[in-house]
Amino acid sequence: MPEMISVEQARDLVLSHVSQLPAETVPVLDAAGRVAATDLQSDIDISPFAHSAMDGFAVRAAQLEGASPETPVELDVIAEVAAGDTFDGEIPDGACVRIMTGAPLPAAADSVVKYEIVRNVEGDGRPGSRVAFDAPVKLRNNVREAGEEARAGEAVVHAGEVINAAGVGFLASCGVSEVPVPRRPRVAIISIGSELVPPTEVPTAGKIRNSNGYALSASARAAGAIPTLLPIVEDSLEALKAAVVAATAEYDFVVTSGGASNGDFDFIKPCVEQTGQLFMTLVNMRPGKAQTFGLVNGTPVFGLPGNPAAAYCGFEMLIRPALRKMQGYTNLARPRVMARLSRDTKKKDPRRIYLRATLTKDADGAYVVEPAKNQSSGLFGVIQRSNCLAIMPEGFEGRTAGSEIECILLDVSEDVAI
Repeated sequence: MPEMISVEQARDLVLSHVSQLPAETVPVLDAAGRVAATDLQSDIDISPFAHSAMDGFAVRAAQLEGASPETPVELDVIAEVAAGDTFDGEIPDGACVRIMTGAPLPAAADSVVKYEIVRNVEGDGRPGSRVAFDAPVKLRNNVREAGEEARAGEAVVHAGEVINAAGVGFLASCGVSEVPVPRRPRVAIISIGSELVPPTEVPTAGKIRNSNGYALSASARAAGAIPTLLPIVEDSLEALKAAVVAATAEYDFVVTSGGASNGDFDFIKPCVEQTGQLFMTLVNMRPGKAQTFGLVNGTPVFGLPGNPAAAYCGFEMLIRPALRKMQGYTNLARPRVMARLSRDTKKKDPRRIYLRATLTKDADGAYVVEPAKNQSSGLFGVIQRSNCLAIMPEGFEGRTAGSEIECILLDVSEDVAI
């Protein structure tokens, strides 16, 4: 096992030990944002009939040949067809039918002229009126054809496709009321530390509230997983082993925070090593150098550091992609952009540094990134006010104001193309 590995190696290592979870069937409304596990087919043609694309008048294109402002064609309005109604009658020469958006096109018509460009000669344009057309119309103008979007039996959403809000409506129109999707991973969140107390308690001397557990649960939920915040575990190897082994029997992924370094009370590494297989302990990144990963009873177990920023960055870079892969997503990395640094930034650590930062656009629309002044790994508030991680590459070389650096967008989904 290498002493320290790159972020990319760590990410690939974690991804290699997770796979897409079995499918579950959910109501189509609950499928928004999730991945289709199978091809989904329409039970009818969409649209099932040719219909008008707008309010207007249904005609035969041949009726309006030669129409112009100087020689308009006048027609009598003999009927009106609204959405949900039909008109099955004939349309004689010299006549037309008023039609509403979405209404079936009468079999006797082949085109629709929108209402706004038709003049009323007599009446208000409703049945019994006479209207004038000042221009010819193209055949099938303003007509949405039957089967234009899909044919019966055709796959309208393919396996692996992320279903968005419009897709839910599309599937509903195709008669799909239930959708098979890879189930969400159940994630156990375990905070380690005898100094921790619940947020409901006022900490006494030497105690702190369990903020990491809540942040990581929220991060897991934001990644689409189903988190469960388990009881705090004291600084004891035996207690931690019991908690981790029990969690692996019930959950798909186990995340711990705290106890990941090399101190006398840091037990996650020996815990994984003694109960399963240990694959990783150190990653070339800051914050978050101490990252433990392995399998216990075949279940991925990831030990994050106790410092809030280190735990958050480790989750974003290494755990979130794994949870998305388990749900069938193929885009696993958040979008990145290049941005100009707002100020000089020194670098005293050779590791890759993820600066908590704010990304904005200048007057010309170019990205500008401002790293937070306080980069302490013990702070959550800085992350709350950041929208990106600005990357300082490995090595000791700093960057001057105006230099371009790569930024990971924290508030943009992996499925968004930038």
